[in-house]
Amino acid sequence: MSIVAKETIEVIAQSIGISNLSEDVALTLAPDVEFRMRQIMQEAIKCMRHSKRTTLTTDDVDGALNLTNVEPIYGFASGGALQFKRAIGHRDLFYVDDKDIDFKDVIEAPLPKAPLDTAVICHWLAIEGVQPAIPENAPLEVIAPPSDGKIIEQNDGFPVDIKLPVKHVLSRELQLYFDKITDLTVRRSDSALFKEALVSLATDSGLHPLVPYFTYFIADEVARGLNDYSLLFALMRVVWSLLQNPHIHIEPYLHQLMPSVVTCLVARKLGNRFADNHWELRDFTANLVASICKRFGHVYNSLQTRLTKTLLNALLDPKRSLTQHYGAIQGLAALGPNVVRLLLLPNLKPYLHLLEPEMLLEKQKNEMKRHEAWHVYGALLCAAGQCIYDRLKIFPALMSHPACAVLRNNDKVVTKGPEKYQDKRKASMEHMEQPPPKKIATDGPVDEMPVHMQVEPTAPAPSGDSKTGLPSSSEHLPNYSEAGSRNRKDKGDNQALKTSAILSQVWKDDLNSGHLLVSLFELFGESILSFIPSPEMSLFL
Repeated sequence: MSIVAKETIEVIAQSIGISNLSEDVALTLAPDVEFRMRQIMQEAIKCMRHSKRTTLTTDDVDGALNLTNVEPIYGFASGGALQFKRAIGHRDLFYVDDKDIDFKDVIEAPLPKAPLDTAVICHWLAIEGVQPAIPENAPLEVIAPPSDGKIIEQNDGFPVDIKLPVKHVLSRELQLYFDKITDLTVRRSDSALFKEALVSLATDSGLHPLVPYFTYFIADEVARGLNDYSLLFALMRVVWSLLQNPHIHIEPYLHQLMPSVVTCLVARKLGNRFADNHWELRDFTANLVASICKRFGHVYNSLQTRLTKTLLNALLDPKRSLTQHYGAIQGLAALGPNVVRLLLLPNLKPYLHLLEPEMLLEKQKNEMKRHEAWHVYGALLCAAGQCIYDRLKIFPALMSHPACAVLRNNDKVVTKGPEKYQDKRKASMEHMEQPPPKKIATDGPVDEMPVHMQVEPTAPAPSGDSKTGLPSSSEHLPNYSEAGSRNRKDKGDNQALKTSAILSQVWKDDLNSGHLLVSLFELFGESILSFIPSPEMSLFL
C-alpha cells in the first residue's frame, strides 16, 4: 500500500483543475507518485553527499530535478518558519497559508539598504591601558560583571557568559626586582651593582614574566633619553643581557626592541656633551644588531633584509649626518663580509668622493665635522679591510693542500698531480689487505716501485721441483695486479680532475680578489695593506 493517500491525489487534481477524477484512478496514481518522490529524494541525497553536507536543502532537490529532466521548482526561500494549516474536511491534509500580495504595495515599498562591502578595519583596544570610547569598543558597563555573579541573559533569551579581561599579575618579588633594575639603569649605571644586575638578567631563569615590562621600559627610555649617553648605553647593555638569557623566550618582543636598538645605531645625536663617546655606543649597538640577526634570522626571514635596507638608506642619504653614516657603516660591517662586499663596496668610490672634502682642512674649517669625517673614513677602511682579509684567507689552505703542489710563474700554472703519492699509499694498503700467499710474492720495497708497474708471477724452477716454486694460487696474481693498476689509474684520474677543479676555482677567486684588492688600494692607498698578512699578500706581489 502506498504512503500517498488517494485523498492527496484528489486534492492535487482539484488544484490543477481536474474535478472529476475517479477513485480508481487516484488509487492507481498513488504508487507511481510515491515512486517518483522516492527517486527524486534519492538523487537529492546524492547531491547533498557530493556537496560534503549532512543537511538536505532545497538546492539539492532542484539538482535532483535537473538530473531527471524535470523542470525545477522556482521561487524564493522564506526567512521564517512556514505556517501550515489543516484543510477543512481532511484529517491529515495540511497546506501553507500563502498571503495575497498586491503588486502596487511591492512597487511603492522603499528599497532596502545596500549591504556593506566586506572589509577589515583596525582600531585601538587600549592605549597605555586606557580603552578609548569608540563605537568598535564595548562600553565598560556592558563588560562589567553582574552584581550577583550569575550569568546574565539578553533580550532574546539566550544566556551570555561574559569573560572579563585577564589581568597580568606579578608577584611582589618580581615587582621589586623590576623596580630595582630600572632604578639602577636610570640612576646608577656606572656602579658595580649594575654590573651584577646585568649578570642576573643574563642568567636568572624566572624573569620571563618581566620581558614585556622591560621591553616597554627600554622603548620608552630610548624615546625620551636620546640626550643622555650613559642611559642609552645602559639600556643597550640591558638588551644584550636579556638576549643572552637562555631561559627567556624573547622572540615575540623583537618587533618592539628593534626600533630602539636601531635608533641607538643611526640616530643623529646620541648624548648632549662633547665628551660623550657616542662612537663606542654605536659600535656596541652594531654588534648587538648582528647578534640578533644571527640568532633570530632563521626564524624571521625578513629581519636582516629589512635591517640592511634601513642601514643602506641611512648611508646613501646625503641629508643624513656623518654620525648617522658611521652607525650605518658599522651596522653593515657587523653583519658580515658578504654584506659589505655586496652592499657597501659598490657604493664606496662615489661615497669617498663626497667624503674627501669633509676631511681636508682647506675645505672644511669645522673641526668637529672633520673629526666625524675621519671617523667615517676609518669605519669604511676597517669594513673594506675585513672584507678583503676574509676574501683572501681561504687561499693558503687551498694552495697548501696536501694532495697537490702549485708552482706559479709568469707564463702558466704548473701542477704536480698527487697520483704518484696516493697510488703508493693505496698500493701499500692493498698489499697489506691481500692474503698471505699473495703477500709472499710481493714482498719488497713497495714504496720504491713505479706507479704503473705490474707484478709478474715468479716462474717455477727448471728442475721441476714444485716445492721450490710458488703455490698454485699465485697463478691468479697477474689478474689482481692488473685490476689494481687500473683502479689506481682511475682513482688517480679522478683526483687529478678534483685538483684541477680546485685550482681553477682558486684561480678565479684569485683574479676577482686581485681586482678587488687593486681597487681598494686605489681608494685607500697603503692603509689597506695592513689588513693583509704576508702569505696572502704574496699572491699578488
